[in-house]
Amino acid sequence: MREIGLHGLVRDKTPRTTRPAAETGRPGDLFERDFTAAGPNELWLADLTYVRTAAGWVYAAFILDVFSRMIVGWQVATSLYTDLALDALRIAIWRRHAADADLTGLVQHSDRAVQYRAIRYTQRLAKAGAVTSVGSTGDSFDNAMAEAFNSLFKAELVRNKGPWRGLDDLEIATVEYIDWYNNRRLHGELGHVPPAEYEALHAMTHPVTANLETR
Repeated sequence: MREIGLHGLVRDKTPRTTRPAAETGRPGDLFERDFTAAGPNELWLADLTYVRTAAGWVYAAFILDVFSRMIVGWQVATSLYTDLALDALRIAIWRRHAADADLTGLVQHSDRAVQYRAIRYTQRLAKAGAVTSVGSTGDSFDNAMAEAFNSLFKAELVRNKGPWRGLDDLEIATVEYIDWYNNRRLHGELGHVPPAEYEALHAMTHPVTANLETR
């Protein structure tokens, strides 16, 4: 790489951006660190991260489909209110329904952040036929794949293309990055094809994909 002028991007750890909710009524862990899925819309992972801009902190919410590593939902905002996570969920559900996907039986896993435990959030999941899964307290390994994407987002976009003025320019850049990530970025875990192509290849050989009733 040095001989042809290439260098790698360094990814580092980021602090927590969410406040744990009280233990009362906490959903179970249906995921149990099983980072596999037989098809799309069986298991989604949701997480939040943050970006420093000249105008202050901007927060980003992402939802990742474990099967293809595709980012199916995202949103950026200047606050960590429930609407940030909920807007990302709405986008994910809308995009999958627009592709005629049945989300019945889908498991969405997240950490214990209050945004994902909010009544409005869990109700929207239930309306789509999905169920909630929550990891254990203070254990980053429970949502490692989503956190790995956050680290990638920071390395490939935030630090590589910054500095950022504020919400508007970061929001535009995030939309462009997700489009590139989903449709053109090659993923080693997927046989060096983009997530969209990986799902298209799966659809060719599995014209009807049934969601799992349980995991």
